[in-house]
Amino acid sequence: MNDHVSPARPHHRFTEDGRRVREVLTYARRGSRLTPKQQQAWDTWAERFWIPDEQVDQPGFSLTGCFDADQPLIVEIGSGIGEATAALAAQRPSYNVLGFEVWRPGVAESVGRVGELGLTNVRMCSVDAVWSVEHLIAEGQLAELWTFFPDPWHKKRHHKRRLVNPDFARLAATRLAPGATWRLATDWADYADQAQEVLDAEPLLAGGRVPRWEDRPVTRFERRGVAEGREITDLAYRRLASGPV
Repeated sequence: MNDHVSPARPHHRFTEDGRRVREVLTYARRGSRLTPKQQQAWDTWAERFWIPDEQVDQPGFSLTGCFDADQPLIVEIGSGIGEATAALAAQRPSYNVLGFEVWRPGVAESVGRVGELGLTNVRMCSVDAVWSVEHLIAEGQLAELWTFFPDPWHKKRHHKRRLVNPDFARLAATRLAPGATWRLATDWADYADQAQEVLDAEPLLAGGRVPRWEDRPVTRFERRGVAEGREITDLAYRRLASGPV
């Protein structure tokens, strides 16, 4: 589905008169220094499980060709260090799981976890997830979408950088197959409120707050939120079988 005319990197767009404008991104690239353990994991497993940015830019690139088997696709946005990614993928061998994460140490830990578990159905990608959902995933292709503890951008002036906004909600909804579910979790109450307001307003989705998803493992981010006194909120929205597109 790679029909884009501009590269996936470095996420620039152009004005009508040709000036390059930096886009507002939903993440910040943090440090890329790896620990010795992370470096070993990267050296051992990255070639097997990581999709290089340059590969995504190649004409005719297809996500399907990156996996060993043609299976239903699940996407996780913001995989962190792969705790949920690896555990959930291990429970779902008949699905392909694509994790988006731009933090290189997190990717290194993720591929290490996947490799140690002997999984074959996981790939990691560090290209902008919003761009990728739009350009690399077809309408109705996703069997599930996971967004666990996305960057809260808790300062009010940064709220525009939050992943869950009306534009992305509509995009994600069109990529979900009818009946497929978008599962979210956050430890920031105002982000939970905003996400629910946005997703409730999307006519292709139905859902709301739900009890904690039992399949989702307790991750480092969740433990930190609980330790700092924040309540965890789970949301689940299902793609309706029909609706205005």
